[in-house]
Amino acid sequence: MKILSIGNSFSQDAQRYLHRLAKAEGENIKTVNLYIGGCSLRQHYLNILDDNAAYDFEFNGEKTGLKVSVRQALVSDEWDYVTVQQASQLSGNIDSYDPYLTVLAEYVRKYCPKASLLVHQTWAYEAGSDRLLKTGYETPEAMFADIRNAYHQAAKAIQAEGILPCGEAMLQAVHNGMEKVHRDTFHASLGAGRYLLALTWYKFLTGNDVTGNNFSELDDPITDEEREIIIRTVNSL
Repeated sequence: MKILSIGNSFSQDAQRYLHRLAKAEGENIKTVNLYIGGCSLRQHYLNILDDNAAYDFEFNGEKTGLKVSVRQALVSDEWDYVTVQQASQLSGNIDSYDPYLTVLAEYVRKYCPKASLLVHQTWAYEAGSDRLLKTGYETPEAMFADIRNAYHQAAKAIQAEGILPCGEAMLQAVHNGMEKVHRDTFHASLGAGRYLLALTWYKFLTGNDVTGNNFSELDDPITDEEREIIIRTVNSL
């Protein structure tokens, strides 16, 4: 399976462990993330207009030092899935998506007509954080309600084949008792948060049971209790 993400640091978080986690489970998943920090749909749109080689090419969760354009990445392989997303601070505002998302989806389908297009759902910021309040929300639940609604509308508008439910996973993990899933109030934590995201993608993409998953090649260790919460959360999605 081959997955290309046209994203930013949130897709970087989601892809960090996915290849190695899948490999440990006997599955071969190639991942590529096109990274520009904080990149919005509008910026992706401008970049494809100029065929701008502005993206860091991240392969199987690792940096490569290569710079590519979206077009170069799209034609570099026969992708099974291509994921798109809005920048996190704009994800709850559906008016910020078009015309940029529509053009991006058409661009992907032009160069990868056989690939399934997925929307990568971003997540809410940490409760009580200045970043959350500056975005205009008092609670993560309020922020995620707008994110969920916007991504549902966006996926329908571009006839995406699915929504990767990462926002659902991050918020539900907290509700299930996870003390911390963010590392800086908005990115995923290096251990539990990124593991949660990888397992969410893995289950969504393969349909495989994750109940006994024991992947432990994490940048920060997790406790047995955290693993139990993560697995229970992913199984509930």
